[in-house]
Amino acid sequence: MGKILVTGGTGYIGSHTAVRLIEAGHEVVIFDNLSNSDIGVLDGIKQITGVMPQFIKGDITSSGDLDSLFETCSDIVAVIHFAALKAVGESVEQPLLYYRNNVGGMINLLEACGRHSVSQFVFSSSCTVYGQPDVLPVHEGCAIRPESPYGYTKRISEEILRHAVEAQPGFRAVSLRYFNPIGAHPSACIGELPRGVPNNLLPFITQTAIGLRHELKVFGRDYNTPDGTCVRDYIDVNDLADAHVKALAYLSDNNSLPYDVFNLGTGTGLSVLQVIGAFQKATSQPLNYSFAPRRAGDVEQVWADATKANSTLGWYAVTSVYDTVKSAWEWEKNYRSRNNKF
Repeated sequence: MGKILVTGGTGYIGSHTAVRLIEAGHEVVIFDNLSNSDIGVLDGIKQITGVMPQFIKGDITSSGDLDSLFETCSDIVAVIHFAALKAVGESVEQPLLYYRNNVGGMINLLEACGRHSVSQFVFSSSCTVYGQPDVLPVHEGCAIRPESPYGYTKRISEEILRHAVEAQPGFRAVSLRYFNPIGAHPSACIGELPRGVPNNLLPFITQTAIGLRHELKVFGRDYNTPDGTCVRDYIDVNDLADAHVKALAYLSDNNSLPYDVFNLGTGTGLSVLQVIGAFQKATSQPLNYSFAPRRAGDVEQVWADATKANSTLGWYAVTSVYDTVKSAWEWEKNYRSRNNKF
């Protein structure tokens, strides 16, 4: 079938997608600069699948690294592009870094695909392209109004990808707009492993519960939501990974559109306090938390209309929030005990 290149494949979503690809019979090449991930993730992938994926270290901002990659692996037939900086707050503080890496890297990668005749491309986009939508649940036709530099990098990258498809006959692509991925692989061999202080909710919850953090800060308690905290669509990372396998199958169907966009979410919004409650109920773990001021770049509430992905890709989010938060907790315990990093 040819190899599937997974940029950012030692990262959180990339590693879970690599597992699903291998389980579906694909041969995977992972390309990552390890700036926000650990090489040990490869061992976790092998533990789950029995296969050690090929790994090449390199950076998407380097055209030389990309050409070397494609020359080494001349049989790559498709790319799933995860490699990006992804913290909303950090993007507000360092916007040029985000534009250089996320947008510049996308251009480099698409140019390399053109030079090396790769014709299928799946892009890791984000619901942050919508900003605070006027309509909930948000569908693919809603207005695109990002509220952070990170969101803008995803919006701009989507447009670059669409134009690349229009300009290059035979090149096909899909943008997948993720909502909020959480959880870990049921084996507890891989999971979310942020470096430094987590930017995302669930790893901060699990690190607080295990004692690594003194308390969880809940940013904002005066939003116009049922309990005053932000509402998001939290999707299990394994369900999300499945969508990438479906997207590749879609691109291989000659009846599909040359370029398409899909929301990936559960269709249900949960507040920060609801996720905290679900974690405490699923794990029987107490959690120390307090409220803090709103965080720059955060939208009030957003959740997905994933009808299009359901009907066109045959993809559904099937994992309950209780199973998901429990998997994150099992991963946290397993990682800390295995590496003695309490």
